[in-house]
Amino acid sequence: MRTPQPLSLGIIGMTEGNGHPYSWSAIFNNYDRAAMTAECPFPVIPAYLNRVPPETIGIPGAKVTCVYCDRRQDAEHVARLSRIPTVVDRPEDMIGQVDAVLIATDIGAEHVQRALPFLDADIPVFIDKPLCDNRDDLAFFSARVAAGARLLSSSALRYAKELAPYCNGNFHEIGKPLSIVLSVAKKWETYGIHALETVYPLLGPGFESIRNTGSERRNIVHVKHRLGVDVVIVNIYDQLHSAGIQICGTEGCLTIRLADTYSTFRAQLVAFVNYLRSGVRPFPFSQTEELMRLVIGGIESRQQHGKEIMV
Repeated sequence: MRTPQPLSLGIIGMTEGNGHPYSWSAIFNNYDRAAMTAECPFPVIPAYLNRVPPETIGIPGAKVTCVYCDRRQDAEHVARLSRIPTVVDRPEDMIGQVDAVLIATDIGAEHVQRALPFLDADIPVFIDKPLCDNRDDLAFFSARVAAGARLLSSSALRYAKELAPYCNGNFHEIGKPLSIVLSVAKKWETYGIHALETVYPLLGPGFESIRNTGSERRNIVHVKHRLGVDVVIVNIYDQLHSAGIQICGTEGCLTIRLADTYSTFRAQLVAFVNYLRSGVRPFPFSQTEELMRLVIGGIESRQQHGKEIMV
């Protein structure tokens, strides 16, 4: 069997509080351990990278070869720490140099503008969560995918290995699930998707409505699922840690704690590479659409003083 040609990837970042250009590139390319440990502005990144044996880091057949950040000095720093050979002055300068692009920014309102040059050039794109944060942009992306655009977007938590035993409603030990409670920090607009996409593999499609009775820095969110499960998400901006995912059913309760950050991010990136190789999506785009309607509905409900928004 012929060995496939290596994939050259471009990465675009960065936004405040989001270090994915460092971490994703390091997972593909390996990294300068000493420099990453001493200089990375996100200490959590070298903390989990350094726990992995160096010889096991990398994704076969794919490398990040180009990087762009809105500030060139950020791009140069990412390139040095994560072994990226080329820094470009404009995102579109990657066209003709890469096989696909990773948009590693987490401001949904910017993603149409950042993705457009590559979608127009028929270059596959992975967009960091959330894909978008308003209905017009969701309609844009849905139309592009319907027309054949190669586009993926997700939270990495979809791929957390700790969820695997319970996916698709496999909760035998607790009977029929009735409630799920979890928490997440930072802004609903950027981090609410982490909570939603953690729950999604557990229950599958079929979310019916969302209600947000909180405020911008303290979102208290209630989501209803067709299986009769009530999901409560506590999203407090300056909260430090989550207590895990607490699931209760007719015969008991369980708590799932997510701990392996590296394997979760790596699985997400491997899924994108496999999609590039095979053309087969790791999950239907309709799931992304449903999740974005929940993110957007959570914003709209908060703006409308806790009104229930149908999904």
